[in-house]
Amino acid sequence: MIVLVLSPHTDDGELAAGGTIARLAREGNEIIYVAFSYCEDTIPDNLPASILKDECKKALAVLGVSKTIFLNFKVREFLAVRQKILDTMVRLKKDIGPSLVLSPSSFDTHQDHQVIYNECVRAFKKSASIWGMEHPLNNLSFRTDIFVTLTREDLNKKITALKFYKSQESRPYFEEGYIKSVVRMHGMNVNTEFAEVFECIRLVK
Repeated sequence: MIVLVLSPHTDDGELAAGGTIARLAREGNEIIYVAFSYCEDTIPDNLPASILKDECKKALAVLGVSKTIFLNFKVREFLAVRQKILDTMVRLKKDIGPSLVLSPSSFDTHQDHQVIYNECVRAFKKSASIWGMEHPLNNLSFRTDIFVTLTREDLNKKITALKFYKSQESRPYFEEGYIKSVVRMHGMNVNTEFAEVFECIRLVK
């Protein structure tokens, strides 16, 4: 199976679905990750403009991602180029033909994430299953339709991957304790140790 991860910015896919990506890769699926922005306009002057791109490459190698595509849409300005983003997704659908797409959820309040969600539905609604990723700090609420159970190995790969983001380590949602608590809470909901959750936007069998 080909799995396409639509990450608005570098790190979004790993934060929301790093364990699931690791599991899907471990099970032999081809994972293609698209980062629509590596946020070079937001990088402090004392750091290289490409630092998030470089950190993302290292993180995704740990998770077993097969191919990474970096785009350079300006952070927080996705709405102004909505049609270009849709055109990009239509090309991805034609060139890759994924069976499963991981996207921001319909509940996500971040302006860039909302654009990726909306254009993902337009591009893939007739051809692929679409799972909406959970970003707890962006959500007022969330619908936990899909639980993906994780092994400790899957979780450790997620944690290891996120540690490559040295430029982001001051952000509280990168704290190891926070990451573990989220997957532990969801695991308890389905009587397992660890899990990540997704909104079922589309299911194509």
